[in-house]
Amino acid sequence: MNNSVTNTARLLWAGLRALLVLTLVTGVVYPLVVTGVAQAAFHNKANGSEIKADGKVVGSSLIGQQGYSLDYFQGRPANGLGSNSVNTRYKLILSGATNLAADNKVLIKQVKDAKAAVVKDNSVPGYTVTPSQVPADAVTSSGSGLDPDISPAYAELQVHRVAAKNDLSVAQVEKLVKDHTSGRTLGFVGEPRVNVLELNIALKELTKGS
Repeated sequence: MNNSVTNTARLLWAGLRALLVLTLVTGVVYPLVVTGVAQAAFHNKANGSEIKADGKVVGSSLIGQQGYSLDYFQGRPANGLGSNSVNTRYKLILSGATNLAADNKVLIKQVKDAKAAVVKDNSVPGYTVTPSQVPADAVTSSGSGLDPDISPAYAELQVHRVAAKNDLSVAQVEKLVKDHTSGRTLGFVGEPRVNVLELNIALKELTKGS
């Protein structure tokens, strides 16, 4: 009986020690080491890839923003985002796709309406956009609905409107787009892209100096 109690106590103490050691290693030491390495080697990414303007954080390079006026470059549509009915104090952005098939009537109407709006909004005196010029990313949302980038083709399509709205030359705005166009990752992964938030911040700075 005594041996049984002793053995049980020994096993419980061994288990408790293992729990304490593992809690210390995996719950304290490991997170601190990973956090320290991330902050030292990848500071910006570890803190959400924040973008600052005028000394303030205005967004993240990983998350697209909606609601730009036509004075600025427009991002991709976000038709798949859900609505926030739980936390009414803050306007939460919910990630999600439309999950609609390519032949779905709702999706087809969304695309047609979006294409008509792109043609109308970006046709300015001396420059008329045709439906065939509108790229796919101008009228469809990404899988998450939060894509921060647009294609160079969509950015180029908006150049004349942005130039006219901000009293800039087309050449100035074209250079802005070119300077903010990123190539394929490692030279072969993905497609060339333009970060809309970074581009619009640069546009704002350009208009300040014009």
